Amino acid sequence: MLIHRAATGLLFLFILLSFRVSSEAGTTEEIASLLLFVEQSGCTFIRNGNHYDAFKAREHLEKKYNYYKERITTAEDFIQYSATKSMMTGEPYRVICNGVSLNTSDWLLVELDKLRTAEKPAGR
Repeated sequence: MLIHRAATGLLFLFILLSFRVSSEAGTTEEIASLLLFVEQSGCTFIRNGNHYDAFKAREHLEKKYNYYKERITTAEDFIQYSATKSMMTGEPYRVICNGVSLNTSDWLLVELDKLRTAEKPAGR
C-alpha cells in the first residue's frame, strides 16, 4: 500500500512537472512569435517621445524581457512588463501602423489573441 501511494505521488509529480514544462514552452513560443511579429511589422514605435523602427523596438522589448524573465510566466506578463510603458518615465509605449496610433500593449494583446486562435484545432 505504501509503495502504491509513493508511485501514485511520483506519477502525479511527473504529470505536474510535465504540464509546467509544456506550459513554459508554450509561453516561450508565444513570446518569440510576438517578438518576431514586432520585428516584421514595419511599424514605427514611440518610446519616451522618440521614434524607432521595428527592429530597434524588438531589440528593446527583448532586452526588457530578459531583464524581467523571472517574473514572466505568461505572454500577458511579457506584454505587461516589456511592452506597456517606460519604467523610467511611466509613459506608455505607442506604435504607429498604417497611419493608426495605439498603445503597444493593446496591439500585442490583439496579436496574441490571433496567435492563440490560429493554434486551436478546427471545431473547438
